[in-house]
Parts: sequence; C-alpha cells; structure tokens
Amino acid sequence: MKILMIGTTGAIGKQVLKELQGRKHEVITAGRNSGHMRVDITDSASIEKLYQTVGNIDAVVVTAGSSPMKSFQQLQESDVMEAIHSKLMGQVNVVLKGQHYLNDKGSFTLTSGILADEPARGTVAGAVVSGAVNSFVVGAATELQRGLRINVVSPGLAENSADDIGHLFPGFNPVPMRRLINAYLRSVEGVITGQVIRVHE
Repeated sequence: MKILMIGTTGAIGKQVLKELQGRKHEVITAGRNSGHMRVDITDSASIEKLYQTVGNIDAVVVTAGSSPMKSFQQLQESDVMEAIHSKLMGQVNVVLKGQHYLNDKGSFTLTSGILADEPARGTVAGAVVSGAVNSFVVGAATELQRGLRINVVSPGLAENSADDIGHLFPGFNPVPMRRLINAYLRSVEGVITGQVIRVHE
C-alpha cells in the first residue's frame, strides 16, 4: 500500500511508522518540520497542496495534533480554540480534503485519546477535541463513498511516554506499544470502519 502518514516524531508515530515500513508498505511522511513532505494541518490549503503533490494514496494515518494542558481555572477560550484548530479541525480537514484524493477502498486512521472517556487534571481542552474526533469518525463513516473507510485510535498512556508524562496521569496504566501499533494496523490493513478503537490499558 502507498500510505501517507502525518506526524511521525511522537512516541506513537515513530513506532507505527517503523511497523508500517517493516511490513513493506510505501510510507510517505509529512509534518510541520519533519518528514518527506511539509504540511501544516491547521491550514486546509496546506493539506490540499500535500494531497495534490503526493497523489494516488491507499491510506492516510494521522498521529499529529496537540492540545494545551492547563487547569480549568486558567483555561481560556483561546486555549480550547488552539486544540480545536490543531487536533480536531486538522484531522477533520485531512479527511474532508483527502476523500477526493484517496484511491477507491482507501482508509483514514485518525488519533484521539483516552481523555475523551477518562479525565485527568489540566486536560479539559484535550477531552473536548478527543471526544469530537471520535464523534466525527462515527458520523463520517456513514457518508464516505467509493468504499472509503475511516477509524480512530484512542490511545491511553503510551508505554514509551510513561517516564516523561506519567506523572500527569496518576493511576493510569501504561499501554504496551505492541497493542497500540496493532490498533493502527487493524484500521489500516483490516476491514472495519466507523470504529473508535480504544487502547486504554
């Protein structure tokens, strides 16, 4: 398969990329500051240009997008909008634009997160956008045409990130990377669509 992967520098993205390449897929990487191609997912024109340049894609995987971590008392509208522009609308626009470029029976795999289902301090903005990404995928799956599929992986605390950010998520069980990688493979290489693939423990 020819796969476009957006966001490959994070703990999860690096491992998913390595797995896809090991399975002999042709993976084209894209990011704001790294990868084969440059893209700013907060800019729909940048996304469209990426698709026009790459073309002829069988699957898209997104592990990009961020949201600020602030206490609820400090949270401002601008913080929530930052998360919406990046993690939510960035991924939404990857699909809205990409539906016109993917090959028949192609697939989208987005990334949300455990915060949509389980709270942690300072993560309200992340909870808002993760829940919204999940809902977008469920709805979009019913209207995509040409056999296109869409799913979202909802990771818990990734094992590879536990040493760095585990203190922000007290009591959360680290998720083995193998389980997270398999969730992405299930979406990319499998047959499911409209699924929120929760990998929380």
